[in-house]
Amino acid sequence: MYATRVCAYCVRAEQLLAKKGIARDQIEKIRVDEHPEQREEMVRRTGRRTVPQIFIGDRHVGGFDDLSELDADGELDALLKD
Repeated sequence: MYATRVCAYCVRAEQLLAKKGIARDQIEKIRVDEHPEQREEMVRRTGRRTVPQIFIGDRHVGGFDDLSELDADGELDALLKD
């Protein structure tokens, strides 16, 4: 997950993943506020400039709204199992 220190949506994404059984230490956070070169990589990989940008495995899920939508559609559990 590409994130920044002060990002309410990053926190909400972590909370949703925690509800799904994903421990915080299982989430690799890439702090783009501390490493500007990582922000450039994030934009290159995702085409987006906002955080969070979430990957599950190699799949780019998107931001918190996208993650939440996957959960509402019943698709997040299966994605996390893979």
